[in-house]
Order: sequence, then structure tokens, then C-alpha cells
Amino acid sequence: MNILKKVKSLLQEAELYHKQGLLDEAKGKYNKAKELIQDDELLKDKQSLMDGIAKKMDLLEIDIEKVEQAEKRPEVAADVQDLIKRLYTFAADQDEDTIALDGAIALAKFGQYDSALAEFNELIKKESLRVVAAKNILRCHMAMSSVDEAFTQYEQWLSEDMFVPDQIDKLRMFFEGILEKEGIDRTLPAAKIQEEDDAHLLDIFEMDEQQTQETAAEGVDIDGFEFEEDEVESDEILDINSIRLTVESGPREGQTLELIVNFQSGNVISLLIPNRDKDLVDCFSVGDMIKNIECYSPIAIFNSSGLVSDVMQIKTGPRRGDYNLDIKVVDN
Repeated sequence: MNILKKVKSLLQEAELYHKQGLLDEAKGKYNKAKELIQDDELLKDKQSLMDGIAKKMDLLEIDIEKVEQAEKRPEVAADVQDLIKRLYTFAADQDEDTIALDGAIALAKFGQYDSALAEFNELIKKESLRVVAAKNILRCHMAMSSVDEAFTQYEQWLSEDMFVPDQIDKLRMFFEGILEKEGIDRTLPAAKIQEEDDAHLLDIFEMDEQQTQETAAEGVDIDGFEFEEDEVESDEILDINSIRLTVESGPREGQTLELIVNFQSGNVISLLIPNRDKDLVDCFSVGDMIKNIECYSPIAIFNSSGLVSDVMQIKTGPRRGDYNLDIKVVDN
């Protein structure tokens, strides 16, 4: 791997460890990056890189000193530390925006919804992340059982110029899918431009009898007219609102369940399982391959398989005691 990519990855992890209060771990990452730079005799601009790391470490040392001078040093539980480290370990080839998005989703999965919302509200300012950040803002509100907040946020977006009509359509379809799976019967207001499009569509089909007969005479089947569906871009990951699967082992072996997806990062979906369903959690272990998963998205239903990539209990926040189950959706 390119030395600069290794250094970049270490610095990104150090920044996130610093942000989450894992100061010693952050310091270790910075030192590791320094060692890599010092050991590479062919690396250009070594001093410039070392100076940049030194400035970051100076800021880190200030925070370490503040903690040490406090009456009682706030300790992060060992299991929480392990979780943060797993969530915040990135591949060297990830770009900064992807890392920031994955970090925000990790906070949400860990039950840190307020922190996650703050992160997503920053990411929504970036054009490339606008839609995915907005979707996760809605997910956060729903995970917090703040349905009214989700509606207020959606209506605010409608009144702003941040999203183009196509993006609003995606958000509307996505939000409707969540509400349907949650059994919430509320009508989403449409964007003004969408209302105008609907009115124009009605005008198109208000043909008088003579026009209909003339068109039929030309061999066009009006009743069989079909709208061309929007094609999903090949590199666009489908949003999955829920999945249906049959438990293959454990105390609920043989049961068919439908589980709502709380968060999604690429092809990894996160399911929230209440503490009262601990016996369901016991049916899954990291590394298990689940076959014949039925995935429900706002625009399609498809079958796939899934690899259990993480099972963890949420230790803080409004979902404390509940469990997060991560499944990587793969092709059959």
C-alpha cells in the first residue's frame, strides 16, 4: 500500500478517536504515522508532513492535560472503546466525505442520535452527500420516535431551495416507505413543482372522445399506455426499508420475521432489536450467512443473502439496552 495512503488513514482514525475522547489511542495513531514517515527515506516533503502532525499532536496534548487536571478523569467503558475502534477503522482508500458519513452513521447506530444529527446536518451542506445525509436525518428522528420532528424537517426542506425536484422525489419516496413500514398513516405534502406536474398530467389524459377514437384508429392502445419507470443508476445503492427472513438456528429457529432497517451504509443494513427480544439476538453470530432474505425498498422487492457483520448492545442514549444487528447484503 502507498505510504501516503497509510499515513492518511492513520491520521483520519486519530482525528475520530480524538473527537470521541479516546485520547491515548489518538496519540498512538499519530505516533504510528510519524514512524512511517521517518522510516521512508524516499518520501518527499517529510518535514512538512511531520510539522502538520506535530500541530495536531499539540492540540491533542492540550486536551490530555485538561483531562488529567480534572478532579475525576471520565472513563470510557472498555466495550464502548472497542466498539468505537471497530466503527472508526477505515480503509486507506476511502475519501474524507465517505469517512465522515460512515462516522456519523456509526454514531447513530451506537445510539448517539444528537451527535449523529449534528454530523448529518453538516454533511447535508455537501452536494454529493445531500440526499444520503437527509435520509439519515429522517432515520435518526424516527429512531428517536420523533415522528413530528421528521415531518417538520421534511416540510422545511420543501420550503427551501436546497434540493432539486428529483432529490425531493427521492426523499418523499424514501420517507413514505419508512412510514408505511412503521404503520404510520400520514400524508406527506408534495413539492409545489410536483403539484404542478400532477395537474399537467391530468390535462394530458383529459382527451375528448374524438381524439381517443382517432388515436385508437392509428393503432395506439390508450388503456395499455405505460409510463417508463426511472432507471436506477448502476452505482446507486437501493435503500432498504425492511427485510423478511427465516431464522435458521437458535431459540426462534423456523420463525419468519420482518425487521425494519434503522440505518444503512452502502450495502450494510442495521437492524434495531429491542432488549425484550434478546432471544432473537441469540440467533445471530458474527460471520453467519443468512440465505433467502427478502429486501423491501421503496421501488422494488428483491431476494438476497446476508452476512452478519456485527452484533452489539447499545450502552447509552434513548435505546440503551437494545441491540444493533448489522447485515451485509450480498448477491445470492
